[in-house]
Formats: sequence, C-alpha cells, structure tokens
Amino acid sequence: MATVRKTITVTDAQDDWIKAQVANGDFTNDSEYFRDLIRRDHEKERAVKAAIDKGMARGPSGCGVDAIWAEAEARYLASGG
Repeated sequence: MATVRKTITVTDAQDDWIKAQVANGDFTNDSEYFRDLIRRDHEKERAVKAAIDKGMARGPSGCGVDAIWAEAEARYLASGG
C-alpha cells in the first residue's frame, strides 16, 4: 500500500496527549496514532451509514410526530431532566 506524507499542526496539549499514548505503549509512533484515529472514524461513519440504510429499509414507523415527541419527553423526564 502506498503512503503519503502529511504535515499537520497540533496544540501543545494535543502533542502532549499523543506523546503520552506513544509512551504508554499504545502506539509505536505518532503516525500510528493518527492512522488509528482515521480507521476508527471511518468505521464509525460506515456504522452510521449502515444504521441509516437499515432504518430506511424498514420504511416509515407509523408513529406520528406527537407520539415521537411524547416518548422523547418521557425519556427526558425519566432521566431526571
């Protein structure tokens, strides 16, 4: 697989975080950390798209806006809101 060199700018706090992840042994270098972030973001996007596709395939729920709103309010109140 071909690679492309990129230059990025991070804050001091972000750099400290990245260095800590490498120092913990979670990653061997900064590049590995960034590649892992990109992979996880890509996986999350695919999962969201799959969930949307699944929902769209089911079709309309048959619930009206009032029923959806009432359930949302009930959940909010149940959570202590």
